Amino acid sequence: MSYRIVVDSCGEFTEEMKRDPHFTHAVLQLYVDGEQFVDNEEFDRLDFLKKMNASPNCPKSSCPSPEEYRAAFDCGADHLYAVTLSAELSGSYNSAELGKNLFLEEHPDAKVHVFNSCSASVGETLAALKIQECEEAGMAFEDVVRTVEAFLLEMHTYFVLESLDNLRKNGRLSAVKAFMASALNIKPVMGATPQGVIIQLGQARGIQKALRRMVEIVAEELKEPEKKVLGLVHCNNRERAELVREEILKAVNVKDVVILESSGVSTLYASQGGIIIAV
Repeated sequence: MSYRIVVDSCGEFTEEMKRDPHFTHAVLQLYVDGEQFVDNEEFDRLDFLKKMNASPNCPKSSCPSPEEYRAAFDCGADHLYAVTLSAELSGSYNSAELGKNLFLEEHPDAKVHVFNSCSASVGETLAALKIQECEEAGMAFEDVVRTVEAFLLEMHTYFVLESLDNLRKNGRLSAVKAFMASALNIKPVMGATPQGVIIQLGQARGIQKALRRMVEIVAEELKEPEKKVLGLVHCNNRERAELVREEILKAVNVKDVVILESSGVSTLYASQGGIIIAV
């Protein structure tokens, strides 16, 4: 059976995924002081970071339209899937569901499923790769859906940010708390609930200690690590990502570690130096 996997552009693609016609992105738009940035392969990360950091205002994003999802499904494939940002963080999931319904009006017998990743960034990447693994194994559509939904329930997402400025700008952190954290060099270790709601898991003074604490939490929570691929995304700091990878491999025996550079949406939230992990 042929298949297509549509991932909103918060989910980074590996080089292999970029070349594989089974995968395609539904693109989000980003805005800084009214200037539009398209989250695609031409996204200029350094320019975006410069303008975002210079602005006193909160950067914004808009999700792909239902029509964009509908058009992505209209490719002639037998099995159609979408993977989106957590529905708690973005309207992308609802938009994909509307796009699916539009497509089903024209193709009522089509097999289409939208996965709410309850994650973001490389969490979406891992979900898309899991779909491909199931499809390449010859699984029936319904079995792919059940397997990937179970995979998502077990997946965890973690991140550490160099800067708390965007959390302050978008109201997720009070100005006083952000100032105190900055003054004391406190870096929170963040994660997500099974429903995809952002929570704080811990904190440490200084970015290196925070990253080590994140690695400790990953090692504590990870079950059957030898069967797991760990995804690691960095925002414009490959050296830091490689150091985190080394610490992870010292702490836990995972199957593999995939390092990717942040998408536009991930850059908006992670900002310069941010590290995101999903496993």
